Amino acid sequence: MKRPERVGVVLKGTSSEAVELGRQLLVELERLRIEAVLDRESSETLDLPGEVSRAELASVTDLVVVLGGDGTLLSVTRDHVGDTPILGINLGTLGFLTEHSVDRLFPLLHAVLDGDFEVEERQRLEVTVERPGREPTVRRALNDVVINKSALARMVVLSVHVDEAYLSRFKADGLIVATPTGSTAYNLSAGGPIVYPTLAVVLVTPICPHALTNRPIALSLDSVIDIRLESRSEEVYLTLDGQEGFPLTPRDLVRIRRCEEPVHLVTDPGRSYFHVLHRKLKWGERGG
Repeated sequence: MKRPERVGVVLKGTSSEAVELGRQLLVELERLRIEAVLDRESSETLDLPGEVSRAELASVTDLVVVLGGDGTLLSVTRDHVGDTPILGINLGTLGFLTEHSVDRLFPLLHAVLDGDFEVEERQRLEVTVERPGREPTVRRALNDVVINKSALARMVVLSVHVDEAYLSRFKADGLIVATPTGSTAYNLSAGGPIVYPTLAVVLVTPICPHALTNRPIALSLDSVIDIRLESRSEEVYLTLDGQEGFPLTPRDLVRIRRCEEPVHLVTDPGRSYFHVLHRKLKWGERGG
């Protein structure tokens, strides 16, 4: 990779620490004579010019630095990202994606500028919603695709096929289709497994299933998953990474497959994924 000439800067505007760190980052980039590109939201927070949407930022820069939590980083991965590496600095809570601490920002930034860094490829899902008489809606998700009911709606019934073969008819509060990256998000809360982030699998996890025999299942990442809503509830929604969503009807076909364009996260060579699990989830530690 050539030395980055344009660095995208994204920050969590509600965090005063992120705002201050963003100002320091802009000063450092100016000192290094590297062009900083702010998305619209970040530029408004810093009262600086910026015309690029957050979802488009990776496609017009050589590196994106995210100062915030996992939600902030996920907002960068909704569109085309190309081979642009993303460096996430955690200013949120858990921070599985923005795994690096604040004190690692400038050392990792300089390592990337010097070409001395590693990236980890994280797979995304491509979601197509087809409805008769309408153009298909196509979206991408790095963590998960969730179909669930509203708080007052009844249980939903979802028919699921994998590569055109019938998998199951789920009666549940909803269904999660998650990547390995998203295995530690909603999937984990719903009883799904933790999956090593570079495995080529996709997880299908029912939310509070009516039948105890409906358990989570891991499928090949190359699978094509088709989901149809069979119940007549008008309050069923499809949500992408917990950030973008819209209502579903029984006429809709939700098709989920591997996205051809993965996300590249800058990693810290001195820390393994298991270190992240121990630090974030206290995984494997004895209680009491």
